[in-house]
Amino acid sequence: MTFSHDTFLSPLTWRYGSAEMRQVWSEVHKRRLLRQVWLALANAQRAAGLVSGEQIADLLAHADDIDIERAAVIESKVKHDLVAELTVYAEQCPVGGAALHMGATSADILDNAEALRLREGLDLILAALQSVRELLAGQIERWAKTPAMAFTHLQPAEPTTVGYRLAQYGQDLLMDTAELVRVRDGVKGKGLKGAVGTSASFTTLLAGTGWTAAQLEAQAMSFLGIAAFTAATQTYTRKQDWLVLNALAGLGGTLYKFAFDLRLLQSPVIGEWAEPFGKRQVGSSAMPFKRNPINAEKMNSLARHLASMPRVAWDNAAHSLLERTLDDSANRRLLLPEAFLIMDELLATSRRLMANLRVDETAVTRNLTTYGLFAGSEQLLAALSKAGADRLAMHGRIREHALQAWAAINQGRPNPLSELLCTDEAFLQYLSVDEIKKQLDYAAYVGDAAERALKVAQMLRQGVVNSVGAGQAD
Repeated sequence: MTFSHDTFLSPLTWRYGSAEMRQVWSEVHKRRLLRQVWLALANAQRAAGLVSGEQIADLLAHADDIDIERAAVIESKVKHDLVAELTVYAEQCPVGGAALHMGATSADILDNAEALRLREGLDLILAALQSVRELLAGQIERWAKTPAMAFTHLQPAEPTTVGYRLAQYGQDLLMDTAELVRVRDGVKGKGLKGAVGTSASFTTLLAGTGWTAAQLEAQAMSFLGIAAFTAATQTYTRKQDWLVLNALAGLGGTLYKFAFDLRLLQSPVIGEWAEPFGKRQVGSSAMPFKRNPINAEKMNSLARHLASMPRVAWDNAAHSLLERTLDDSANRRLLLPEAFLIMDELLATSRRLMANLRVDETAVTRNLTTYGLFAGSEQLLAALSKAGADRLAMHGRIREHALQAWAAINQGRPNPLSELLCTDEAFLQYLSVDEIKKQLDYAAYVGDAAERALKVAQMLRQGVVNSVGAGQAD
């Protein structure tokens, strides 16, 4: 069976995702894991006296002899992929083949292998996420004290700092890390429980050995290095897939927001941030001047697709009627590898953007100069109130001047708000011109943003995840 660009290939086969993640979800690796599970079962049955040492040695000798072509021929006849792989393995093991799969149902093998693969994929995701966190921490530290205009409702609001804005993504990444660690550590295999999860086949098989089905399961799962669910049907609960997909989609939401904000800030209207643009990079086939944020747009596109996947996993869990239906099997062949490969690509792209984020300090200063005075008027109102002025009356006068200043800006003129406020006799009754100008120092109106940003950077570097989002005081 061969594939080339003459036929359909998923973009995840060659365009998106890393070789390491593709290997985890490859057919060869899946079949190696299936053989690991069969070996674990046979080793446990050897301990129970049902399998010989010679048989184990034979099975072990051929554990890596994957022959997909032979399995495909067999599957074309038997119409059962696990039986096809089992047949190939047994053919390769003239001594040990007869000991394979005793007491097991297909999902005993498949679902334990799938759990191992989920865990491997999550380990790769967590390692990549750590790299993103560290790069983001560096950018937060670099820009922690640089004032910038903040926007609410996509309207200029008050100053923040570039680092504090970045810290918001950092805090969310810590929450995502905590959830991914929780889900990863909770991944379990089905165990060995037979056709409907009662272990009846293993109980019968073990009669007279002094072993219980639970002991056999524990021994086999110990070989695999993964725990088993206490209860199962024919499969492990599909809620596990939903939890994994939810955690991946949650991380996707954080990366989506970062990419979307970058796109907004790269717009020349604001022009403060930009993703890197290569010397030979082409932004548009029609417009040679274009510098499109293609990486951030790709991230939003892929994350949007990822966000739809937990719904399919939810349906698989909710519609697994009684002890099992097969209507999840086909979509899981797509759902699980695609989710992991999409997240893999999102993290790889995030690493590049975090490492090479462009901050245009001239544009940052320009926007602060244009809009920051409006935020300074809030400080002025507080100072006037402290000096004994009627707050409501002062609020009204500042509002009138602010609307006049907005009109000037909309006409392309510099912001005249400082001059309007410094020459208003109603204000001069309470504050001097110098005092008014001091209150209008918008660049200093960032509170403790820098300190909080640096705190988040420290947490990102230390991998602090337990208390994030729990509402504790610093």
